[in-house]
Formats: sequence, structure tokens, C-alpha cells
Amino acid sequence: MLIDQTVAAFADELASNSPAPGGGSIAALAGTLGAGLTSMVCRLTIGKKKYADVQDEIQAVLVKSEDVRSQLTALIDKDTEAFTGVMDAFGLPKETDEQKTVRAAAIQHAMKEAVRVPLEVMNLCVQALDLAGTAAAKGNANSVTDAGVAVLMIQAACKGAELNVKINLGAITDAEFCAEVSTAMMGYRDHVSRTAAGTLGSIDASLDAGK
Repeated sequence: MLIDQTVAAFADELASNSPAPGGGSIAALAGTLGAGLTSMVCRLTIGKKKYADVQDEIQAVLVKSEDVRSQLTALIDKDTEAFTGVMDAFGLPKETDEQKTVRAAAIQHAMKEAVRVPLEVMNLCVQALDLAGTAAAKGNANSVTDAGVAVLMIQAACKGAELNVKINLGAITDAEFCAEVSTAMMGYRDHVSRTAAGTLGSIDASLDAGK
């Protein structure tokens, strides 16, 4: 599994001529790192007298952030598995009409799974970004830049996942499925774009004020 590799081994495999892991897995990884930074900010806030009035809220953010981080971590490998499923479907025999029908159905099934994984990454990015925003606004001020990097990683994860949804959606013939996915994708994208801009703007303002 990718998540069991060392950072160096993962990077080497990523840089190889193998098409997987690819952008989808890296999008999930970016989200994982963003959620991890949010959790760190929470842990650097909990127990500090200066932040006694937000302890319960930050503790709740930590619990949610760790749950999101766990889900995003699982999607690192799941995205690669989905890509492998697509390749396996394209590799099915196509000599007879029956084989062609089976192969076409298998490809459509695999492509839908290849869409669902990055779409779930986008969904989790929405959740992760809201949590990072709370950590940035109410967490340990000494770690506000860590919260800012969390926002950037989550923003990149969402955009990367969006690109993967789009490229795979183009091969799917189920119009209803495509419409539902497109609606969800645009909703996640717009939420992340607005929220990230607002949070980063607030962080920059607080840093500029501290000069």
C-alpha cells in the first residue's frame, strides 16, 4: 500500500514511468497533509490557558479533523485502485460482440468509480477547509501560518480532485450520473474557493497587523 511506504519510496514511485500513483492520489495526499496541519494547530491550542475559552470548540475541531484525515488517507490508495480498475476494464477481450458488450459495461463501471473517489476527496476538502478556518481564527496564534498552509494544501487537493473528476466524467455515457456529479463538483469547488480566499485573507491581515 502507498500509505505504508516511506516518503522517499513514495516519491520515487511517483516519479517513475508508472501512471499510478498519479494526480488523484496526490490530491488525496495534499488533503491529508492539510487536515494533519489543522490537527497540529488544535493540539498546540488545547491545554493553553490563553485559549481556555475555546477549548471545547477546538477539541471538537480536532476530533473532526482527525476523522477527515483518516478518510483522506484511505483515498490515497483508493484512487490508485480505481485507476487500476479502469486499466483492467480496458484490457478485457473484445473479439466477439458479447465480449465487447461486457468490456464496455466494465469500462463504464470502472470510470464511475474513478469519478467517485476524487469527488469524495472534494467533499472531504470542504469539511477539512471549514475546520482549518476555525483553527486559524481561534487556535494558537503562533501557529496561524500552519493553519494557512493547511488551507493551501486543502485548496490544492480540491482543485486536483476536480481535474480528475472532469477528465473521467468525459468518458461516462450515463447522463444522469454526469449531471449529478457535475452539480456536486461545482458546489464543492465554489465553497472551497470562497472559504479559502476568506481564510487566507484573514490570515494575511492578522500577520500584516502584527508587523
